[in-house]
Amino acid sequence: MANHRVARLRELLAKSDGDALLVTHSVNRRYLSGFTGSAGVLLITQGHAALVTDFRYREQAPQQAKGFEIIEHGPSLNATVADVLKQWGVKTLLFEDGDMTFASYRALEKAIDFVQLAPAGGMVEQLRMIKDEGEIAIMQEAADLADRAFEHILGFVKPGVTEASIALELEVFMRGQGATSSSFDTIVASGERSALPHGVASDRVIGRNEFVKLDFGAYYKGYCSDITRTVVVGTPSDKHREIYGIVQEAQQYALDHLVPGMTGKEGDALTRDIITRYGYGECFGHGTGHGLGMEIHEAPRLSITGDIVLTPGMTVTVEPGIYVPGFGGVRIEDDIVMTESGIHILTHSPKHLIILD
Repeated sequence: MANHRVARLRELLAKSDGDALLVTHSVNRRYLSGFTGSAGVLLITQGHAALVTDFRYREQAPQQAKGFEIIEHGPSLNATVADVLKQWGVKTLLFEDGDMTFASYRALEKAIDFVQLAPAGGMVEQLRMIKDEGEIAIMQEAADLADRAFEHILGFVKPGVTEASIALELEVFMRGQGATSSSFDTIVASGERSALPHGVASDRVIGRNEFVKLDFGAYYKGYCSDITRTVVVGTPSDKHREIYGIVQEAQQYALDHLVPGMTGKEGDALTRDIITRYGYGECFGHGTGHGLGMEIHEAPRLSITGDIVLTPGMTVTVEPGIYVPGFGGVRIEDDIVMTESGIHILTHSPKHLIILD
């Protein structure tokens, strides 16, 4: 796994202005090396690949970071990095400018004043956008786990329970099914609160004749799933049915028409144009979707500013919504993989309007 990914990274490195890359982002470190520890950096050149970490990981690091030289640093990580760069004859070091704080940059700059620093500009993230078969298989397992969690939680959503208790039940179930954790803070938003796109579960008690929006996912084997379903507790009004029907139509249209070669902006328009045509454009303020993988939000994005071309192997969410202040909101979300001819849908929970008594 690591050697294949490092080989792809070296192809990008050869086209850059640097002769080495310092990887500080914990997710990128795991992606390239397989190392799951909480501390350490990678140093990669055309001829070297090293994991620099501390005493705590003396045994774990060589077991996980196959193909990497394991270097144990002393009191100063930067001092060890400096020593390695001198040994390797590095002249220009690329650093992860999207991850490093200014204070960390200044400390590194001081320690390696003999090396020129240059921003890497999301080099590893560029690789992570295209998932391999192993990654997609894990993401399918994470999606299946989320689907089971949705089926399970329907028996707990009822008048008189709190949003927080539903979120807790989802967390317990997913952990019991093998998840490391939730992919993010679970969203359970009911009644008027369902109009909050990111209404994290509160102490509000579920009432009758209202929407309950459930947005959650399983963090499983290092990868995230992300699903949203909206149900009605009690009797839906005509407005409940109207809003739900529009969102369902928009989401299905996107699933039917997303193809490789589209930009994120064009993918976003598939849902946005429908919702706008029904007069709810101002009630849909976020993008249609986002990249998904080792992090819950990755590139590319399906949004009005999305300029990345959708390519086979990219994994994204498709999640249009309508949010009416003072009334409630609906979002329906699935995880998909771009294929050579269209998409493969990972999540399969039912999307008809579910009415719970």
